[in-house]
Amino acid sequence: VQLQACGGGLVQTGDSLRLSCAASGGTFSRLTVGWFRQAPGKEREFVATIRWNRHILYDDSVKGRFTISRDNAKNTVYLQMNSLKAEDTAVYYCAASSTIISSELSNRRGYGYWGQGTQVTVSS
Repeated sequence: VQLQACGGGLVQTGDSLRLSCAASGGTFSRLTVGWFRQAPGKEREFVATIRWNRHILYDDSVKGRFTISRDNAKNTVYLQMNSLKAEDTAVYYCAASSTIISSELSNRRGYGYWGQGTQVTVSS
């Protein structure tokens, strides 16, 4: 499975961005696809994930502001980010797994496929 993330950019506090993660080379409809982010000097952290059955999990820091969705016809997962804050600044990575279990959804080690990352910078 190959993943291509895009949609990052430089925005101001309160603005919105939509990230896309396009997958190829696998059975997309059976994949769990998640978003993680990594700020300079910090560990890569979980943001949100959507399972093949559309079960969704968000980190508490983005609940109510971010929305993850998938379009199986386009082999793409989206991350709509609203009300962006300076602390959302990071490189955002999409990741996928066909075997991850429910208890590991927020654990980056549960995902075997990773995209290249897209930079999101929120200026205050």
